Amino acid sequence: MDIPTAGLPQRIVCLTAETPELLWRLGAWDQVVGVSGFTTRPPQARQKPRIGAFTTIRLDKVLALQPDLVVSFSDLQAEPVRELVASGCNVLALNQRSLKETLDAVLVLGAVVGREPEARALVAELSTEIEAVAEQGKKLPYHPRVYFEEWPDPLISGIRWVSEIIELAGGQDIFPELRERQNAGARTVTGEAVRQRDPEVIIASWCGKKVQMKQILERDGWNEITAVKHGRVHEIKSAYILQPGPVLVEGLRQVHALLARATGAPTP
Repeated sequence: MDIPTAGLPQRIVCLTAETPELLWRLGAWDQVVGVSGFTTRPPQARQKPRIGAFTTIRLDKVLALQPDLVVSFSDLQAEPVRELVASGCNVLALNQRSLKETLDAVLVLGAVVGREPEARALVAELSTEIEAVAEQGKKLPYHPRVYFEEWPDPLISGIRWVSEIIELAGGQDIFPELRERQNAGARTVTGEAVRQRDPEVIIASWCGKKVQMKQILERDGWNEITAVKHGRVHEIKSAYILQPGPVLVEGLRQVHALLARATGAPTP
């Protein structure tokens, strides 16, 4: 009888958009055989089969690709993950919620796909870039109050890594007490609570759909909010700030640029 030998994953299906970019950055792109419908990076992702959206995964399409590894993200994908495991798939379920956990996820995935040196190098690169923006954030003339809106109905404030990004960029999250709540429903706020905390900058990033500025500006009583009075209501595309992978560095840069403009500091 031949003794079996261990091998690295050769057919990887990614259930969310940050994983393909990460595997590309690690030099493991050739192993990717299927991606989420929201995937835009790298550009080559357009040529890969799509297996559905974040919470509407087509299990038949995943299984048809005969993956030897499926990579998921978030407890929101618990049900399809359960079904994939029951179908015999190997699943790596990541659930990062902070910037540190995001960097840790890079190391975990790098180890799984046999790219540990590349993962360590990428973490060092991303950490250096984060620290550079954080140093600029400290130098702002003041640290404006920021409301980040992840969803409009009901109003949902930012997940933990977004709250951390706001602070690193030089701002103050007006709902810092909610950052530890993993479930989005637990980060629900009221329009009146936002008005009372009077953000000086509002950043909206509605997960998976375009922000409707008119809808935000016409909310009851929001004309009294400092950010609205001074025209500091902005959109950052969710692909730059709601996908916990390397792209968060770009999201951090964009937040810092908005805060620098709001405080009269030089815009990077």
